[in-house]
Amino acid sequence: MAPSHTPHPLITFIGGGNMASAIIGGLVRQGHPGSALQVVEPWDEQRARLQAQFEGIRVQAVADAALAPGALVVWAVKPQVFREAATAAAPFLGQPLHLSVAAGITSDSLADWLGSQRIVRAMPNTPALVGLGMTGLMARAGVSDEDRALVEQVIRTTGDLVWVGAETDLDAVTAISGSGPAYVFYFLEAMRDTGIAMGLTPDVAHRLAVGTFVGASTLAQRSAEPPQVLRERVTSKGGTTHAAITSMDASGMKEHFARALRAAQARAAELGREFGA
Repeated sequence: MAPSHTPHPLITFIGGGNMASAIIGGLVRQGHPGSALQVVEPWDEQRARLQAQFEGIRVQAVADAALAPGALVVWAVKPQVFREAATAAAPFLGQPLHLSVAAGITSDSLADWLGSQRIVRAMPNTPALVGLGMTGLMARAGVSDEDRALVEQVIRTTGDLVWVGAETDLDAVTAISGSGPAYVFYFLEAMRDTGIAMGLTPDVAHRLAVGTFVGASTLAQRSAEPPQVLRERVTSKGGTTHAAITSMDASGMKEHFARALRAAQARAAELGREFGA
């Protein structure tokens, strides 16, 4: 079935946690009415939170005949409960386009559980909560250009996106951007804590660290030059930055970080094998 041609197609969310809330919030900010959104969320507190935050949204505890078949289903459940959720909900969903934001679960598993080839896998990240997310997308062969356009319309409400051609590429997307905010927070912690140890107040150290990441990321985003060139421009030989970079290189930081990214990539693949069909 092709997606709805109405301006505001009915979108169903299976799972109403942080990522679903980010997408719902983005849609609502772009004018998508709550009456064209429905959510299956088992937790009482989260259902109440969604209903209080988004006027007109329909929220229910379990998937049943009360669900209205819609144009798109967004699967926002944890990998370990995806099979159970899919089995319970599939009979009530009609023949929609499916968009999964669950890490690791392969589209082959989804096709088996949902009985559909119209599946897009997405790997978003938590800055979607503030409209600055980065999402990697992969579509199965059964997904039409119109389907892709609908997915892009939904995901762009949370930030930017890229399409990848191979499903295995999503494991790399997970390692780079899906898990990536945690790496930034990790370095922010180190910068803040070291600043405090150097005598700065916690507030000053925090503002300096966060402001530096925001500014440097914005500069990298707006510049046509690669990160290496931008780094070299800050690194005068014999200066303070050179001392810091030399210390990091001597400790093998790039190699350690590369191994960390590979570990995240490997775990993403393992999740598909562990919880897939």
